[in-house]
Amino acid sequence: MEVTGIITAIIIGLIIGALGRLVVPGKQNIPIWLTILIGILAAIVGTFLAAAIGVDDTRGIDWIELVIQVVLAAVGVSLVAGVYGRRR
Repeated sequence: MEVTGIITAIIIGLIIGALGRLVVPGKQNIPIWLTILIGILAAIVGTFLAAAIGVDDTRGIDWIELVIQVVLAAVGVSLVAGVYGRRR
């Protein structure tokens, strides 16, 4: 992965993490850096999943890939919020 790819993954991760956090109902007591990290991981894993099912390269905006990434981020945020909230 090139430097521009890493920077792009971080920027997309910010957006995906925020969208994932918005999708999850209720208040999540996790720090913003953890939301960003979950978003970055969801963006990377979502891209690989989209490639695996063949929807990663479409004309225009890759809506299916974006939905996969947001769903993964929402699942990640809710799982981490449950674990992180119980530890505190």
